[in-house]
Amino acid sequence: MRWAAILSLIATILPLACASADERKQLAFDTIDRNAAQMTLLSDSIFYFGELGMQEVESSKLLKETLEAAGFKVELGGAGMPTNVWAEYGSGRPKIAIVTEVDALPGGSQTAGTWERKPLVKGGPGHMEGHSTHGGVASAAAFAVKQVMQRFNIPGTVAISFGPAEEQLVSRPFLVRAGYFKDVDAIIYLHIGDVSTTGFGLQNYAAISSMFTFHGKTAHGAVNPWDGKDAVDAVELMDIGFDKLREHLHPTYRAHRTITIGGIQPNIIADTGQIWWFVRDQSMPEAKQTYEKLVKIAEGAALMTGTTYDVKYAASAWPQRGNKAIAEAIQKNIDAVGMPKWSDEEQKFARDFQKFAEKPEIGLRMQTTPLGGRPQSYSSNDNGDVSWVVPAGILNFPASVPGIGYHEWKAAVTPVSSISHKGQVVGAKTLAASIIDLMTSPELLQKARAEFDAESKKTPYFSLLPADVQPPVDLNRAEMEKYRPEMRKYYLNKPVRFQ
Repeated sequence: MRWAAILSLIATILPLACASADERKQLAFDTIDRNAAQMTLLSDSIFYFGELGMQEVESSKLLKETLEAAGFKVELGGAGMPTNVWAEYGSGRPKIAIVTEVDALPGGSQTAGTWERKPLVKGGPGHMEGHSTHGGVASAAAFAVKQVMQRFNIPGTVAISFGPAEEQLVSRPFLVRAGYFKDVDAIIYLHIGDVSTTGFGLQNYAAISSMFTFHGKTAHGAVNPWDGKDAVDAVELMDIGFDKLREHLHPTYRAHRTITIGGIQPNIIADTGQIWWFVRDQSMPEAKQTYEKLVKIAEGAALMTGTTYDVKYAASAWPQRGNKAIAEAIQKNIDAVGMPKWSDEEQKFARDFQKFAEKPEIGLRMQTTPLGGRPQSYSSNDNGDVSWVVPAGILNFPASVPGIGYHEWKAAVTPVSSISHKGQVVGAKTLAASIIDLMTSPELLQKARAEFDAESKKTPYFSLLPADVQPPVDLNRAEMEKYRPEMRKYYLNKPVRFQ
């Protein structure tokens, strides 16, 4: 009996010890296929929540319930943000984290499937970028990795970070400051796209966002204007002053503003004026240099008008830095999984949509993007800070129509379509396979860390968060409270259970 038990144990352990990467990944793929409907139900539910940054209340609640039911330990509300979700399965190292978000955008409400402008809730928010799809893809991929870890006795931890308010560049600097990534060996940042792709090097722009408020003295514009100190004049002079600086800045910079307080009426000298600035560049040191010049211009505007001013930090984001070693591993999985098999009806829908939007009628993409085929973009997102404290991979999955730009209502047409659903399956498989590679290849992690250490010596990370700044938990609260009662009518109200 003793030898029979030993032989039985050997028969159980030996296949696990000798399991190939293909076997592990196939189990992950089978798990994702089996749970595809639940994955897309999760994503579709988040689409109909349509919640703005820092107000992802229903989305974070559903993610927590879903992941806890799937065997994950879930923390809600960390780093001072009530809708921050951090989930983990396993223990110890290696620890690999998925980093993504689920927030929507103001004014993005749109009836799914129709490209005529037809809001579900007039004026309401909605997912006109597709962050809703991230919830399902990240959760399904992590669940598939959990199944592989259990079957093949793989040690370590898989984690998911759903950071609030990416659209306002808010949460990730706070998560870095709170130490969430101190014991993480590598991350993969997940985002919707129109093709499967990854990249390395600097992938987007650094950004610094601040509010400049000028304080003057009110007076009657006709009776005694000489007694006034016009704060809006200071705003205008700051605006003009930066325009005169533009000629002398490096061509890589970007800077844009909006006047948020511009007076009450013409015959009242304004005692308060406010202008909100974004400064961007290809690196954070360069963006910081331009920002410091902007502050000097504010000083000059105040001096010329006899006003005072204060600056309130709004947000900041380092450029997203992709690790080449991790990108090479992700690219192999992109090529192995391939693109979705689009139907003739889906291709026709895409071409008709592109024609309606006055974009090139190319249909849906059929081929993946080769490694190195994506340039640095000019947009920014707050997850860049994470990539300067831990080696980071980047994965875009093909769940939107080429040519349909994000941050416009047309991008809200397809997140719950079959096009999106097929792309989510591809994204989840590629993500799961890449995490398995990172968890089972010490050589890959060592190579990624060596590259990360070398790059970090060239440009050390520094946080732009003022020490006393806390997350803006009331951000978008009034906007969501205005529309949420009407939006509730469209909630799917179905539990999500992975098996």
